[in-house]
Amino acid sequence: MRKTALITGATSGIGRATAELFAKQGFDLILCGRRQERLEELKNKLGRDTAIFTLKFDVRNREDVFAAIRSLPKEFSEIDILVNNAGNAHGLDPIDKGNPDDWEAMLDINVKGLLYMSKAIIPQMVERKSGHIINIGSTAGKEVYPNGNVYCASKHAVDAINKGMRIDLNAYGIRVGAVNPGLVETEFSDVRFKGDKEKASKVYKGYQPLKPEDIADIILFVVTRPYHVNIADLVVMPTAQASSTIVNKNG
Repeated sequence: MRKTALITGATSGIGRATAELFAKQGFDLILCGRRQERLEELKNKLGRDTAIFTLKFDVRNREDVFAAIRSLPKEFSEIDILVNNAGNAHGLDPIDKGNPDDWEAMLDINVKGLLYMSKAIIPQMVERKSGHIINIGSTAGKEVYPNGNVYCASKHAVDAINKGMRIDLNAYGIRVGAVNPGLVETEFSDVRFKGDKEKASKVYKGYQPLKPEDIADIILFVVTRPYHVNIADLVVMPTAQASSTIVNKNG
């Protein structure tokens, strides 16, 4: 039986790599993002392998989230897998110099956006007593590093929500788990440093970071385990990384 997976933040990085891998595996896909041109390009590319439906909205907007899910056609209306991937980091400042606009962006997308998406989809999973939710966290949700303050707080919230969600949905047979990557070479640092390519590129120099495809492989492994197996909480780092602050850049 074919399964339908919804992926947020599908237009770049981990989300895009997951969409591409899932398409090859024959999942029907609902791809969500804010950039229409990228959604269309993905649909044209992946539609050769599987059925694709795209939704353009911002996970920060609660009304848009619920309207988008209500707009799904019947053939995409039963969502088997939710990949809560949309997230961001803005700025890398000590708490006293932090920009409140950056704080709000991180909390709105990383925490509230994940909650809105989950709230829009969980009821149908509860009704069917079936479903699988993958929350993309971070090693920043396991430890706090200098100048990471609010970003780390947002990912610690994802860690707590993932645990609470797993407890609350246990009675309905819904699988819930988190994948928590360390350093992955994506547009993450471009966003964090607000387009400063020089700063962003330095994050990944001197060692081999994870690639989005590495995380996509893990997500596919998680969702294809037998029903009685739930990978509840997985942390993955590049070999060169020992913690958020210890990275061997002598490679």
